[in-house]
Amino acid sequence: MPGIFSEEHLDIILQGGMVIFMEIYLYFQGLYSIMILSIALFAFMASGFRIAKAGSRACIIVLGDIGRSPRMQYHALSLAKTGFDVDIVGYGGSTPHSDLIENDKITQHVMSDPMTLPGVFPGLFRYTFKVMYQIAQLFFVIFVKMKWPSHIFVQNPPAIPTLPVAWFASKIYGSKFIVDWHNYGYTIMALTNKPTSPIVRLAKWIERTFGPRADGHFCVTDAMKKDLAQNWGVPKAITLYDRPPEIFKPTPLTEQHELFSRLSKDYPVFASSDSSPQHTVFTERKSSRSITKRGDRPALVVSGTSWTEDEDFSILLNALESYEDAISSGLSLPNLVCAITGKGPMKKYYMDIIAKKNWKHVKICTPWLTAEDYPKLLGSADVGVCLHKSSSGLDLPMKVVDMFGCGLPVCAIHFNCLDELVKHNENGLVFHDKEELAQQLQDLLCDFPEKQKQLETFRDNLKSFQELRWEESWNNTVRKTLYI
Repeated sequence: MPGIFSEEHLDIILQGGMVIFMEIYLYFQGLYSIMILSIALFAFMASGFRIAKAGSRACIIVLGDIGRSPRMQYHALSLAKTGFDVDIVGYGGSTPHSDLIENDKITQHVMSDPMTLPGVFPGLFRYTFKVMYQIAQLFFVIFVKMKWPSHIFVQNPPAIPTLPVAWFASKIYGSKFIVDWHNYGYTIMALTNKPTSPIVRLAKWIERTFGPRADGHFCVTDAMKKDLAQNWGVPKAITLYDRPPEIFKPTPLTEQHELFSRLSKDYPVFASSDSSPQHTVFTERKSSRSITKRGDRPALVVSGTSWTEDEDFSILLNALESYEDAISSGLSLPNLVCAITGKGPMKKYYMDIIAKKNWKHVKICTPWLTAEDYPKLLGSADVGVCLHKSSSGLDLPMKVVDMFGCGLPVCAIHFNCLDELVKHNENGLVFHDKEELAQQLQDLLCDFPEKQKQLETFRDNLKSFQELRWEESWNNTVRKTLYI
């Protein structure tokens, strides 16, 4: 049986201690009227505490662009379907999925971007200021704007300041504190700072101190589950694999034609050379009004990226250069359109490199797609490419999950636990460097579109993956633990 000062009772001790201290202080100050009012206030808080313990209101803290946090959007939608009222807290920038926007049980609390200080201030001071600003934002939303949450879900990373703020809020409200471990935040910080730097060491300490204090833990791989148990003191984390929702599926031919037609207005690589409104570079409308794929169409390769340091995009550019050279040398390969989706800090750097390329057979475009058009593009593509390399070696790229949901075979760069998702020569291919990727693209697309034997095999093997969707997986894992 847990002791009175155990973690299980810490929230009660904190609240009770605050009440007793305040009432004693007011009594000795002779502020009896305020004392009576505060007792009424604390009684109201106690009723909220009881509601929180058995309630159905969830707070989801993203501390990032809500529209670019699909897994947390899926959590919100699943909780709403279960009957929860959901508050999702984060920043703007991208438009979330329409299902989330239109759901009456989900309220978005979009915070303004943190103030940034001029570069004349030291980096550590600017970072500290940003964190303090974010703490103030979170406190205002959680303790002023929102109603009592029964559950607080936190996306990690980032750990600072979300983990300590969420832990504190859970103790004040009596909420169930749940961490969804996507990765380790300190390993991402170590990409741009020395692993031994004070800021990385502090981040690691905060993550290791407050993360394990949560009441529930979900993670994205079995490898992370094992690491949490062995090295973080979290023995009961539950693996909740990313699974695609129903919107990720092969795109019907008529929808492909409509998508390519719309995209061609902003991105000429999708337009037919004859400029006919009935044709795109991939599809054409016959006189019978039926849509068919063009026999002379290029191959469509799609790669999603956040344009960050953990993705070396030069690997794909070098592989495409080799592909261009292979066609020029006479190999039987189709022309290729490479659509690179996403946005991030290193996009301009790579766009400048792409602009200098003068390829004849390979075309690159970087469309920014709506949440509704992104799965349609994946479901229309021939090959997906993933350059994500986990900073911890323990997470999986969600973009591959989306591609697999659409039945799209993938070439993915190798890292430690990738085989939990990509099975080499079964549902895709794994490469280690630019030479391997270049060869894989050429092997997959040789004599395309007439011959697609290996691609068709991969697509057939992905059908079993497509059977288990997010909602079923969530109900089998998260739902049954909400009140444990």
